[in-house]
Amino acid sequence: MTRRVPVIGDGERRARLGRRQALAPSARAARVEDVADAVVGLHATDAATVYLSACARLVVPSAAEVDRALYEDVSLVKLLSMRRTIFAVTEGLAPYVSSGAARAIAAKERATLLKHLRDHAEGWDEARLAAAEREVLAALAVRGEATTKELAEDVPQLRETMLMSAGKPYEARQSVGSRLLRLLASDGHVRRCRPRGSWLSSSYPWALVPQWPEVPVREAKAEVVRRWLGAYGPGTVEDVKWWTGWTLGEVRRALADVGAQEVELAGGVAGLVLPGDEAPVKEPEPWAALLPALDPAVMGWRGRDWYLRPEDVPGLFDRAGNAGPTVWWCGEVVGGWAQRADGEVVWRLFRDVGVAAERAVAAEAARLAGWLGEVRVTPRFRTPVERELVAGR
Repeated sequence: MTRRVPVIGDGERRARLGRRQALAPSARAARVEDVADAVVGLHATDAATVYLSACARLVVPSAAEVDRALYEDVSLVKLLSMRRTIFAVTEGLAPYVSSGAARAIAAKERATLLKHLRDHAEGWDEARLAAAEREVLAALAVRGEATTKELAEDVPQLRETMLMSAGKPYEARQSVGSRLLRLLASDGHVRRCRPRGSWLSSSYPWALVPQWPEVPVREAKAEVVRRWLGAYGPGTVEDVKWWTGWTLGEVRRALADVGAQEVELAGGVAGLVLPGDEAPVKEPEPWAALLPALDPAVMGWRGRDWYLRPEDVPGLFDRAGNAGPTVWWCGEVVGGWAQRADGEVVWRLFRDVGVAAERAVAAEAARLAGWLGEVRVTPRFRTPVERELVAGR
């Protein structure tokens, strides 16, 4: 007898999004660690995204709560991992992300840096790079935490530079120190500490990271996929491959290891869920959200038509595929938002979503402006709608 494949429609996927990613008010979290686990990892390429994504999902939005997890308890750690993107993940998930994604990227980063050092600097080879890394770690052990500039006082090699694209109009010098510290971070040896300045600052010191337990790569990849399916499922094989940045073979092996079950999505597309996760979830109350650039919800799937109309993509994404700030209503992207220089949070809806939705969006904008206070946020990757809103157009 042929097994009937369960069908999960777009409405059900939106209900799951609201509940599982802590976006509906009744699903919001009290602690930022719960938020990070709800989305598997908070995007951290742009320093502001971690705070904005977390606070949109917290019962009581607070930058201090995010600071606590990142810099006081260090229960959130930033890793260059899936898709060569920086994610802030909980310390419980970090060993799996490190083994399943970050270390392979670190190996590529190391090979690239070695090539650049050999080609564009003087006297560097693998042995000298390894020696410099040991000296940096020793200096951090003494200092506790230090910026790259401060570490260069102890390790002079960090002050050296690489002349890139020599003779070209765009030639530039890159700091050996900044590249070496980034490599140590991607290898899981150092972490970013509290920035020197506001939480929007990209100037920060470094500190040593206690080494995580060793996790076999295959086990680690399976756990990452299990977490993704729990937070984002149902999804397609292509969604998982895009989100992880792994090969198709690695994705299929991990899906098999977690026993992913087939379901049918809208349009007859084959989707996957965790075993036993085919049943419908209770639809949450109507909800609105103002999510930041690169938020996990908008960047969570390769196939986005079920929550984002194709005609709205050009205004909300830059040319490299980075999402800008988005306005959501009940699991769909319905507009974009921005913060102006005077602090006002403004938004644009792309279609008529009704009076209740407009009021809910206005309430979320007020909630966002309230906790931001005097802080002004400009996305690292700017998009057409965000620029137009800032300019008052």
